[in-house]
Amino acid sequence: MKLQTQLPLEIQSPLIDYSSKLVLLGSCFAENMAEKFSYYKFQNEVNPLGVLFHPIAILDLLTRAHENNPYSEKDIFFSNGCWQSFQSHSRLNSISQTEILDHLNKALKSTQDQLKNASHVILTFGTAWVYEHIQSKTIVANCHKKPQREFDKSILSVDALQDTFNSIISILKSFNPKVTVVFSISPVRHIKDGFVENNLSKAHLMTALHSVINTNENTCYFPSYELLMDELRDYRFYKQDMVHPNHIAINYIWEKFQSIWIHPETISIMQEVNQLQKGFAHKPFNPLAEEHAIFLSTLAKKAEALESRFPFMKF
Repeated sequence: MKLQTQLPLEIQSPLIDYSSKLVLLGSCFAENMAEKFSYYKFQNEVNPLGVLFHPIAILDLLTRAHENNPYSEKDIFFSNGCWQSFQSHSRLNSISQTEILDHLNKALKSTQDQLKNASHVILTFGTAWVYEHIQSKTIVANCHKKPQREFDKSILSVDALQDTFNSIISILKSFNPKVTVVFSISPVRHIKDGFVENNLSKAHLMTALHSVINTNENTCYFPSYELLMDELRDYRFYKQDMVHPNHIAINYIWEKFQSIWIHPETISIMQEVNQLQKGFAHKPFNPLAEEHAIFLSTLAKKAEALESRFPFMKF
């Protein structure tokens, strides 16, 4: 008896190994996946401007990187005691105007460098709903808790999303023609927009994405949204807010991703990394005990051996 519906998944290509260079952009679920890559010591970078929920925000970053258009005073504003930008997440905010511009332009330079060398770019879109700042007439990446009356809210049409996705692919391939682009829709429900509105948003994203993927080479879709909605299908796989997937769901989706995207020969190295990570996280009963000193010495030797094989790894 089957008690669960399962999505058919196919092995993808080119597979990811420890020589791959990964860039992850998008919603908070992109950061969940990046944490997994970082834990296993892959070469990956995530969201230089912080979490970006919708496709226009990602396209704006990529366009600025492609055109080498640095951030300036016109891109920032002072509110609630700090400098902020509508193009970035609040984690780049600063009490110093000079510092926030430095943060933004370092993130821009980092994006340019990463995209030139990226073997895979993984994009996770959270919503098709966007907010346009009325005064500046620009769609923002983050409202920074400014009053809602300062924005017009709308949903991107399927046609507009198709154009956006095609532009994203074009820019990514201008940085590296051989890059593989993996698209995904975040399983995080944006229920603050409304339950029906969230489903409408996901439907727009899905319709536009699949039409674009079907007409572009080296692009593919990973069903993170469907894995949570159609395989797990239970509130026990959500955090207490009933919106974000919990660690069980994230691990489950990661294992599915690993099964079709990670090279089989890489798994044994991941297991070595995992053992080292668990070892370094171990809390001894007596940190001064001789046995613990021997344990740490053994771990250090294993870590050094792995770092000699993969110089980018640091424990």
